[in-house]
Amino acid sequence: MKRNKITLIIVLFLAFITLMGSIFVVDETEQVVITQFGKPVGEAVVDPGLNFKVPFIQTANFFEKRYMEWDGDPNQIPTKDKKYIFVDTYARWQIVDPLQFFKRLRNELGAQSRLDDILDGETRDFIANHNLIEAVRTSNRQPMSSGVISEMIGDSLEQILVGREKIQAMILQAANEQTADLGIKVMDFRLKRINYVEDVRTQVYERMKSERYRIADKFRSEGQGEASRINGEKERELKSIQSAAFREAEEIMGRADGEAAAIYSNAYNRSSASRTLYTFMKSMETFEKTFDDQTHVILSTDSELYKYLKGSR
Repeated sequence: MKRNKITLIIVLFLAFITLMGSIFVVDETEQVVITQFGKPVGEAVVDPGLNFKVPFIQTANFFEKRYMEWDGDPNQIPTKDKKYIFVDTYARWQIVDPLQFFKRLRNELGAQSRLDDILDGETRDFIANHNLIEAVRTSNRQPMSSGVISEMIGDSLEQILVGREKIQAMILQAANEQTADLGIKVMDFRLKRINYVEDVRTQVYERMKSERYRIADKFRSEGQGEASRINGEKERELKSIQSAAFREAEEIMGRADGEAAAIYSNAYNRSSASRTLYTFMKSMETFEKTFDDQTHVILSTDSELYKYLKGSR
């Protein structure tokens, strides 16, 4: 009895192992290819649920049903107009025929390697066959002016014929033509980033700096010209004001001298003695303003000044 129980337990254990080896569960995110001695048998299992296989002989190979990510390495590519740029790309792909996928690529690592060759090659070909502006711009939309500086630099852009979105679509189409017999499909492709190589980027920055310096010099020269014009107008207005003030002052002094002369005339022209007094006083004023102890003069004998000097001696 004891030996029979042990045998029964062994049989049940082996039956359990055999049963577990023949059952596999397919998740909603998975698809399965059954292989026998390394070769696929039957159709791929793509519907979720409980499934059976021959234990110990057949193997269930699980593959992802969802979209998978492909991230390319940045590559240095020359454009049609000889501009060297780094192009960074990414894509999304899916296993659409798991049986063909297993036959051609075996696993997802092999698919990633094959996509590297296909997508990098197509990207290089299409970028090299178009100018840089075609890979950067999407439409012929004209930018809005942002001020005087942008107007000086120039807002008009070169017209594009293809554009970035169409280049991406052409790369996607060309890639899918090559992956058609691999059991996979590239669902989406994008140019993630485009940038100049270091040498070209330095040249672009230097050109941008020189352009800004040129604009700054133009503003500076225009400012200096405007300052000179303002200073010239200021000097002209100042001289005009000074001239008008001097003329008005002279007119006032002339009128004052005339009025003073009239007053003197009325005061000293009343008699012969007053006129003589006036002449004497004016002569004394002339002496006071003209002569000092260092002055030497030569006078004729009929000079009015000589008369007073002779009289004083």
